[in-house]
Amino acid sequence: MQTSIIIHPSSLSSHSCFKDIIMYRTHTCGELRMQHVGNEVTLAGWVQTVRKFGSITFLDLRDRYGITQLYFNEEMNARFDANPPGREFVIQAKGKVLERTNKNAKIQTGDIEIGVADFTIINSAATPPFTIEEDTDGGDELRMKYRYLDLRRPPLKRNLELRYKVNRSVRNYLDTQGFWDIETPFLIRSTPEGARDFVVPSRMNEGQFYALPQSPQTFKQLLMVSGYDRYYQIVKCFRDEDLRADRQPEFTQIDCEMSFVEQEDILNTFEGLFKHVYKDIKGTEITEAFPRMTFDDAMWHYGNDKPDIRFEMKIANLKAPSRPSPEGKEVLLNTGFKVFDDAETVLAIAVKGAAEYTRKQLDELTEWIKRPQIGMSGVVNIKCNTDGTLKSSVDKFFNEEKLKAIASFCDAKPGDLILILAGAETRTRKAMSELRLEMGNRLGLRDATVYKPLWVIDFPLFEFDEDGKRWVARHHPFTSPKPEHIPLMDDLSRYAEIKANAYDMVLNGTEIGGGSIRIFHRDLQEKMFAALGMTKEEAQDKFGFLMGAFEYGAPPHGGIALGFDRFCALLGGQESIRDYIAFPKNNSGRDVMLDAPSGIDEVQKKELGLK
Repeated sequence: MQTSIIIHPSSLSSHSCFKDIIMYRTHTCGELRMQHVGNEVTLAGWVQTVRKFGSITFLDLRDRYGITQLYFNEEMNARFDANPPGREFVIQAKGKVLERTNKNAKIQTGDIEIGVADFTIINSAATPPFTIEEDTDGGDELRMKYRYLDLRRPPLKRNLELRYKVNRSVRNYLDTQGFWDIETPFLIRSTPEGARDFVVPSRMNEGQFYALPQSPQTFKQLLMVSGYDRYYQIVKCFRDEDLRADRQPEFTQIDCEMSFVEQEDILNTFEGLFKHVYKDIKGTEITEAFPRMTFDDAMWHYGNDKPDIRFEMKIANLKAPSRPSPEGKEVLLNTGFKVFDDAETVLAIAVKGAAEYTRKQLDELTEWIKRPQIGMSGVVNIKCNTDGTLKSSVDKFFNEEKLKAIASFCDAKPGDLILILAGAETRTRKAMSELRLEMGNRLGLRDATVYKPLWVIDFPLFEFDEDGKRWVARHHPFTSPKPEHIPLMDDLSRYAEIKANAYDMVLNGTEIGGGSIRIFHRDLQEKMFAALGMTKEEAQDKFGFLMGAFEYGAPPHGGIALGFDRFCALLGGQESIRDYIAFPKNNSGRDVMLDAPSGIDEVQKKELGLK
């Protein structure tokens, strides 16, 4: 027969954060140490494992704080066997803290155990659908369906603990910099630009809809007009877009805005934020300034606007119309190789130390580059052998002199492997960017424990939408052009030349934040809307409130939004953000635990005026 446990207040630890909770426990399962030996304690938690050794039993009891071993002697073992708790049962145990004979250095409480004098099963548990341990046998969908069980696992607990610590560190830093945390609405007007909005029907205004914010962009600008000078939120945002490892339909960003600032003020402030958080989380101080790279240089040397600079392997532009290279053109002159001669672009990378790649490995690379998501027809290779000779997959078109000229242009050394792609500019540059990253993965150059942040600056203000045959904002329509480029706004033929006063923070090949100096004059904002194809009436209908605010003394202002989920995942050494969110959606945007989205009943539809 089980007995209830009553804990006398005098037995509570003065160090316990649970001194007022005297019914269930005096300490947590991660708290007890050698200095507690001899103390009478009460613990409560979940059964992790049970180990039987003849007439005695050992049980690992788990809570959020850790694991403590319980020891059931021969007398208590008989009681245990009469009503044994299984895995994930919730139990309470009372007993004396003992020094362990066989200590376990892998857990913080490994020097002690509890000699159980009494225990109670608080709640039983069904057999879990997967093992709740460090490594599990559950697949993604199964674990997401039973997310409340998956969250009991140590890796998920560590991820959410890191997320909490990053959150706290960010708030502490921004507080020291004079920022105020100000909330903005979630039910707003739909102004679809870029990603699609999630919309919410209004019952009180039949036939009309709210939208969930893709970001608090206009609200934070209005707060600057209101004189609040330094604003931030760690805020939920919503975008109805295709999903991938670092995207969720609802995500969290560190949203910030500042008044009376220029680009340099923003970069310095948020470089400081990154360094502060990094020191808090990693215990290491970053003293050097972040490198800065223009958008044009990032595309030229790395093929994308978020370069991974943990390794070199820069792109050699043998033939590229975006920035013609006389030296590269000379290298490819009169080769007779039609693939290169007819191509718009020819790009190469020198892969350090990969000249020993086998025929099988090179064939695998060819198949990899032919995949639909890469979309190239093949890859040319040149081996720079350690003896100084050169061997290529197109030897019949290139003599030794030409191969040496290409190797020299690519800065390849003996032992390196040169990989070359040719084709249309945009597709080839994107493919070479992906190939560079793939080679970095294969050679172990993308170490998740190494952190290389940088700023990418001087983005184009516009990009041309070939499908819509119109100019669109690369960032958003509130981004200011560089001051010296504002006059170019009057000349449609020069839109491609206009640079934005915008910047991205990049970490290990992932954009973790972006921002800009904003437009704060009505006439320039109207000009920007017109450039994007909006009529005056459309601009007034969608953004009249903002342009009206600019007429009442808007200060110069700018800001940044950092992807909080991505930031946490990268600091945790992972690319996927899913396991850094307590209750995420799957790749189809579904919550398989709640089975959402779902239909609504006819009464709700009628109330909302929906058919």
